[in-house]
Amino acid sequence: MFSQTELVLDLLDKEYPNAGTQLNYHTLFQLLVAVVLSAQCTDKQVNRVTPALFAKYPDAFAMAEADIDDLKELIKGVGLFQSKSRHLKQLSQVLVSKYNGRVPDSFDELMELPGVGRKTANVVIAVGFDGPGLGVDTHVHRVANRIGLVNSRTTRGTEKQLKESIDPERWNRAHHLLIWHGRNVCKARRPYCGECILQEICRYNQEQNL
Repeated sequence: MFSQTELVLDLLDKEYPNAGTQLNYHTLFQLLVAVVLSAQCTDKQVNRVTPALFAKYPDAFAMAEADIDDLKELIKGVGLFQSKSRHLKQLSQVLVSKYNGRVPDSFDELMELPGVGRKTANVVIAVGFDGPGLGVDTHVHRVANRIGLVNSRTTRGTEKQLKESIDPERWNRAHHLLIWHGRNVCKARRPYCGECILQEICRYNQEQNL
């Protein structure tokens, strides 16, 4: 049976054929750092600070020895930079001591790193290791609930329901498609419902037109 979720993903696939991460990085470690920095922050803001950050601290070994005040100065253009600077140094120290500087490919091991939550772990698994991961940020949570793919007040619940309704092979793609739709059309305060390719099957749009 062809589900509504599959229909939504197929339509979004046609609308955003180039959907993917917009974070700039060269290594798995740099991807991890960039995703940690992206919490409550736009990818554009992250991409503004990472060139200088990665030039000075390109790997876990270098960042593990970094001066906290220097890290703060380098990433002050992103939100929550004070706590993020501590987390970056701490997770780098764990990577060096426990994994010889490498980023683990296990979801559970990633979750044990300072500053790494479910979204970050899912994104690193999906983007960095091409594994089954479906990160849920504010865009994914908002769009999935607004369309009617899920019904959850928490990102954890949204992740669970999406994973139950989507083939694991499409988790990574679904993550990017929902983000792109949230950024471009299904915006938080004033969604462009009149321009949306999903308007005929969207729960929110149907409720607005009752």
